[in-house]
Amino acid sequence: MHMEENLTLQECRQSSHAAIAEAITIMARLRGPDGCPWDREQSFDSIKRHTLEETYEVFDAIERRDWEGLKDELGDLLLQVLFYAQMASEAGYFDIDDVAANLNAKLIRRHPHIFGDATATDANAVLRNWELIKREEKRSAAQSADNSGRGSRSLLDEVPRSMPAILEASKLGSKAAKLGFDWPNADGLGNELFAKLDEEIGELKAELSSGVEPGKPTAAASGELGDILFTAVNLARHLKIDPEFALRETNAKFRQRFGAMETAAGGHEALEQKTPAELEELWSASKAGESSAAAKVGQS
Repeated sequence: MHMEENLTLQECRQSSHAAIAEAITIMARLRGPDGCPWDREQSFDSIKRHTLEETYEVFDAIERRDWEGLKDELGDLLLQVLFYAQMASEAGYFDIDDVAANLNAKLIRRHPHIFGDATATDANAVLRNWELIKREEKRSAAQSADNSGRGSRSLLDEVPRSMPAILEASKLGSKAAKLGFDWPNADGLGNELFAKLDEEIGELKAELSSGVEPGKPTAAASGELGDILFTAVNLARHLKIDPEFALRETNAKFRQRFGAMETAAGGHEALEQKTPAELEELWSASKAGESSAAAKVGQS
């Protein structure tokens, strides 16, 4: 650790401890009897969507190399940890000290080349040790579950339900494929999955044509759409394409094209006055301008 302004390591630790302790105190006060009405009414379920949003905002700051923004976003993510720990403490489950102690024990346990007698000469060796230790921890946890009567764990239990849905779908498909339960991919082009995708789209169309009221989809329609998305994610897996980043690239492309539409129209307020046909014309023009710009880059 690099010392600045002549601070000793102990002084730096005391400073960081004080800041963290203050944050914990503030969180407890916000949830206290005379605290913030909004904070007090929150539950584990009500704030989990905020946790996901804050995580993605951390990713965004890193991708943009916005270090000042990253500092702020990491603070927001830390707030989520403090929020969960405070609610858990109130319920008698655990507190923030337990969270930190559990993390410390895990870091020491999974770094035997630093805190034990194991050796690891490079990063690959470290990862191998980490995976072996992690696997043993899961095996022990599964054994404990069996002994407690909670039943054996499924292979798919290794995939957290809390993952973003696209990543979860990809992981589930990969896990099942390890046991041979997968769509064929003999040609490497995922043609079997293209056929499956067509089948799922047909099932959604059939459900929607069975009298579903516009704007009020049924649970069955939602399920059919979910099947389409699940199949598309597994198609990406077969094609060795990361579906999360593929969608992020498309999102970025949509932002760029929509921005070109706004510029051409004179602002988003002006777009509201356009007819559907005029909007489609602006969209086509933005795509054409994008292709023209790409062609010029290729010629340079």
